[in-house]
Amino acid sequence: MNGLVARLSGWRLSGLERRIVGPFLLLLLLVQGISLMLVNGAIGQSATRAIDNDLQTGQRVFTRLLEQRAERLSEAAALLAADFGFRSAVNSRDVATLGDALENHGRRIGASLVVYTDPVWRPVAATGLHVDRVSTLLPGARLAAMAGSPGNTPVQHARLTLIEGRAYQLVAVPVRAPRTVGWVVMGFVLDQSVLQQLAAITGLRGAVLHHGSPNRTLLTTFVDAGEALAAHPATAPPCGRELREADARWRSCEFILDTGVVTAGTAPPLRLVLAHSVDAAVAPFERLQLTLLLLTVLGVLVFTVGGAMTARRLSRPIRGLRRAAERLRSADYDTPVRVPDERVVGDELVQLAQAFESTRLAVQQRTQTITRLAYQDTLTGLPNRARFVEVLRERLQPDAAGVVAPVAVMMLDLDRFKHVNDVLGHQLGDRLLCEVAQRLTGCCRRPEVVLARLSGDEFGLLLPSDGLEQACEVARALLAVLDLPMRLDEHTIDLSASLGIAFAPEHATDPKILLGLVEVAMYAAKRRQLGVLAYDASMDTRSSASLSLLSELRQAIDQRELRLFVQPKVDLKSGRVLGGEALVRWHHPQRGLVPPMQFIPFAEQTGFIRQITTWMLAAGVQTLQDWQDAGLVMKLSINLSTRDLLDPELADRVRQLLDRHRVSAARLCLEITESAIMDDPARALQTLQKLHELGVRLSIDDFGTGYSSLAYLKRLPVDELKIDRSFVTNMERDLDDARIVQSTIGLAHNLGLTVVAEGVETDKAWALLARLGCDEGQGYGIGRPMPADEFLGWVGRWRSPSDDALHVDTDFAEML
Repeated sequence: MNGLVARLSGWRLSGLERRIVGPFLLLLLLVQGISLMLVNGAIGQSATRAIDNDLQTGQRVFTRLLEQRAERLSEAAALLAADFGFRSAVNSRDVATLGDALENHGRRIGASLVVYTDPVWRPVAATGLHVDRVSTLLPGARLAAMAGSPGNTPVQHARLTLIEGRAYQLVAVPVRAPRTVGWVVMGFVLDQSVLQQLAAITGLRGAVLHHGSPNRTLLTTFVDAGEALAAHPATAPPCGRELREADARWRSCEFILDTGVVTAGTAPPLRLVLAHSVDAAVAPFERLQLTLLLLTVLGVLVFTVGGAMTARRLSRPIRGLRRAAERLRSADYDTPVRVPDERVVGDELVQLAQAFESTRLAVQQRTQTITRLAYQDTLTGLPNRARFVEVLRERLQPDAAGVVAPVAVMMLDLDRFKHVNDVLGHQLGDRLLCEVAQRLTGCCRRPEVVLARLSGDEFGLLLPSDGLEQACEVARALLAVLDLPMRLDEHTIDLSASLGIAFAPEHATDPKILLGLVEVAMYAAKRRQLGVLAYDASMDTRSSASLSLLSELRQAIDQRELRLFVQPKVDLKSGRVLGGEALVRWHHPQRGLVPPMQFIPFAEQTGFIRQITTWMLAAGVQTLQDWQDAGLVMKLSINLSTRDLLDPELADRVRQLLDRHRVSAARLCLEITESAIMDDPARALQTLQKLHELGVRLSIDDFGTGYSSLAYLKRLPVDELKIDRSFVTNMERDLDDARIVQSTIGLAHNLGLTVVAEGVETDKAWALLARLGCDEGQGYGIGRPMPADEFLGWVGRWRSPSDDALHVDTDFAEML
């Protein structure tokens, strides 16, 4: 019990628990309060009825006591009337003898008054009062009335009467010899003994009142009769009055006592006042009330404790669900939601908990799916580039002593995979990648080794470093596994690979920089056909400058050091300016104007190209808005890299920019290279499709330089095709290049594409391209790249050349 009290004393009900317990507790208190009020009223009524019944009983008991006294008085009077000596005195008419006899007999029985009258009720002798006084106070007619008819019994003759302010109980008995020769009248003073007997029998207090002038209390058992009987004037109602004696309360009732015959000038009647103690009558009920009150308090206490325990039992699962919701909000999907016992909390909370658990499992499953999609390559099941970089960053974190644990990073690239993919198709190409992943996984079973697919046919490997020799040994084992022929259906494929190695913290401690260095080593191994090659600063004489350049590139955008240049694009038939191609230039505060080839390739290697593309898109769309505000409707082309095409958020960013600047999507053209598409065709095609649905124009840049241009061209949602400058520049001198340009133009037009020629540097090239049907052109012969804010001035000054007088060689004339 003490433990329960201590436990309850430490409770603090929550808001829900108070809302559960509070209303029911208030309802219980209201019901108990009304019950107590009703019980209290019923107790008052019951006590009043009981008191009134006791008072009526007391009146009957008082009457019975008077009757008993009358019987004894009658017997004594009859004994005296039958006494021989008394009769002899009556016959002798000796008054003195009669007086002695009456005195002796009255003394013997304790009578207060004994009178002998003649047959006509004239007093002859008396004791207790002088005979003359008796004649005055008790005239014969009054005594005769007491006797009544001859058949009355003596008891019935007993009457109460007032004699000299005192109440007497009188009885008259005839003296016969043999006829009635007189009457013996005996009387007893009504004293305290009768009321004391009544009090002993019934517990009632009483008083005999004489309502005369003034009122007098003849006898009473009240301690203070004056105070108690002040509420009983002659005109007051007989019953239901409240008396007070000291601090006690009494309920009284008044009864009229029989005083015999009242003649002219008669005295007012005698009244009996009986009183019952209200406190004594209510005491048993008050104990009942106290018991009910204690039961109510106990019930409220038990209900409060039970309600609190029930509320706590109901709220505990709810608090558990709240904690489960908080865990879900904090992305903790592994801790299961506890389902409470249905017998304890009911099926509603059980169903709610089950719904929470179902939600947790569904979110956990979706999170695992999202995590798998975000960090796992869907084709091979290996970690993807994002996961590889994340693990690499974790491994490069210094320990408590500030020391970075040495690791080796490898990048493996398959040789001739694009050729195999083009010849055998994507389905076999995907199967080939899966087979390569399985073979590499078989060589990397140590738990600390991480194998990932970085992009199309590139794989990454991360392992603790025990030196260059150990890393090269692992690399050669990987290449040896790939040298084994692969059998796919009826095809036997011989593969080879090139592998680069870089070390941390020896070469770098930044994950992106480290991947850039290992990629440099991998491409160096591929160029030298060495198979395995570890990174060395000699591979990139500008390595330290490149590292510094990357750090400065990160600040270039924030410091507004990048500049947007535009190279014009014109309609080769009409000579009208159609727009331009956006190019980025870096105006370095110390180095001056940095050529794009010094930072764009490195930005592509390190992944910083995405930030540059984001800046280019923002600046380019702003330029389109400026042209629009100037009243010129022109288009602007912006180049995308491989990493941009693999960015799933690219289309959303482009849409937001166009909406913000209120520029039509058709005026923005995004240029992509064939190699960018080939690295991950599925993801690239998905991004291109989103951009196409947005309404942005798409252009294939440097067309004709890739392996699979024709195979992919019909599948891509592109609007424009750009002929590589190498064909355009040589077409004036090489008829084969001219035929290639002509065929490309015809192919593009048949597919519904616009053709743009790059590298238009002479008027002759312009004329040839126009006659071959090329739509647009750009090059130094039209206009060099210029700052964007100078482009509108150039447009105003532009004049297109005339091709009417141009001479065309015979061979070209035959082709045209």
